[in-house]
Amino acid sequence: MTKLEILKNDIKKLGKLAVAFSGGVDSSLLLKVTADVLGENVLALTVKSPYMSLREIDEAAKFAKFYGIRHEIFEVGIADEIKLNPQNRCYLCKKAVFSRLFARAKELGFTNLADGTNKDDLGEYRPGLK
Repeated sequence: MTKLEILKNDIKKLGKLAVAFSGGVDSSLLLKVTADVLGENVLALTVKSPYMSLREIDEAAKFAKFYGIRHEIFEVGIADEIKLNPQNRCYLCKKAVFSRLFARAKELGFTNLADGTNKDDLGEYRPGLK
């Protein structure tokens, strides 16, 4: 069984899936595969924040529209915990963003949330993945 087939099987088991969608390569692949497997039972969630360029958000919206995928963009401000620029700011920011993403997914009836993090990311210094 190929890695793609394994991914499709894992997604199918979930039944419904919200995807944290930045519009980058990894989340785009995940979102498209999820849409192919689950059809209307997928939701793309994109965060608009001071850390995301408007170009990236626009590209994410165009991707979702092109493939007919339900997509929501919502605003997330700067988390209070990182305003003083602590050493663990990447972790605190990602935690705050994903807490909001998961809460929004749940509000819309999705109990599962995935992102495009992959095994290669674990070999790099990514303090937000703590």
